[in-house]
Amino acid sequence: MKLNKFIALLFITNLSFGQYQTTGKIKPVSENGLHEIVLSSEIRSYSNQDLSDIRIFDSKGNEIPYFIQSNNAVATNAFEEYTIVSKTVYPKKSTSIIVAVPANKHNNQLSLFIANADVEKRYSVSGSDDQKEWFGISDAQTLYDLNSTSETSVVKTISYPLSTYHYLKIDFDDRKTLPVNILKVGNFSTQLQKNTLQEITPQKSVKTETPSKKETQIHILFNTPQVINEISFEISKPTYYKRTAILYKKTKRETRKKSQVFDEEIISFELNSGTKNTFTFPEIFEKEFFIKIENHDNQPLQISKIKYAQKPISIVADLNTGENYILKTGNKNLTEPEYDLSNFKNNIAANLPQTSVYDIEQKTTVKSQRAKQSFWQQSWFMWICIVLGGITILFFTASLVKDLKRKN
Repeated sequence: MKLNKFIALLFITNLSFGQYQTTGKIKPVSENGLHEIVLSSEIRSYSNQDLSDIRIFDSKGNEIPYFIQSNNAVATNAFEEYTIVSKTVYPKKSTSIIVAVPANKHNNQLSLFIANADVEKRYSVSGSDDQKEWFGISDAQTLYDLNSTSETSVVKTISYPLSTYHYLKIDFDDRKTLPVNILKVGNFSTQLQKNTLQEITPQKSVKTETPSKKETQIHILFNTPQVINEISFEISKPTYYKRTAILYKKTKRETRKKSQVFDEEIISFELNSGTKNTFTFPEIFEKEFFIKIENHDNQPLQISKIKYAQKPISIVADLNTGENYILKTGNKNLTEPEYDLSNFKNNIAANLPQTSVYDIEQKTTVKSQRAKQSFWQQSWFMWICIVLGGITILFFTASLVKDLKRKN
């Protein structure tokens, strides 16, 4: 019976170490389909550094597939429509379209929205600054495949040598076919929209000056380990400076059965009055670290503020309206899940409806167990076990000696 109880205790203990320590509710969505779930710094700090222990469950306990998306920058194609100044049709001869190009636009292409037509069109392009004197740019080009099976119009991009003319004229040859209907003219431009970094505030930041070592040390402490991708310094004085800064952490190392603490450098950078003093790096995942600034024979820098930020991270999952979803994390025994959805990242639109996680709860039992050890982890319990073990050995030894004496 005692053995069975001991085995059961071990099972429960192992099970408790395999549980999720953090849970959060996902805000309900207003439409079915793929959604971007923005992860807060709090969720990320409670998870593994690679977020491999995050899981999503519906109200029935079913696991919902997802993939992680780094929101570094989003590429968007914006269409800028140009003004069609005039459209002149010469029956059975040609159609001339004059387009006004925005000032200071160096261009070498135009995108035409053309109503579906089962024809081929030859065209030429000329340019002018006053719509009076025209100069040739491109001649004897052909447009084809001017029909779509799914839309009522097609987009065709025509290219020509780079020009700076204020007006462009496109002459279509209508001698063999009827004119085509040009709906609008303009240009597509690819724009990278950089997402704003999420700022993180440390629990404590203490600056200490050490004149004997000619250095400034800043001690930074967060409530939990945080992902940091950018550090920004606001320095008010002096006017000119150039200092080396080293970001490091305290690490314990066992040497000859002794524990020693040493400084482990993470990254170094230069504070310079000629730059913005904003430094980006792949990733730091620490709860506590230090920054040392080498002053040499100069006065310490007057630092107004230091900002810490992380790149936004989100996960994409297929969510339904009217369903309650829970995000769980903090199970250090889990590895990265393998979902089919992750194979289709490139086929999914960049701009998805967003939702977030709220009502985040972190179990405190783990911390309390670490802070207050169980009785079998106490030193007095270990000594009791040693004494009892010694008494047991002596008892069996004495019994064995008595048995041997009897036999003799």
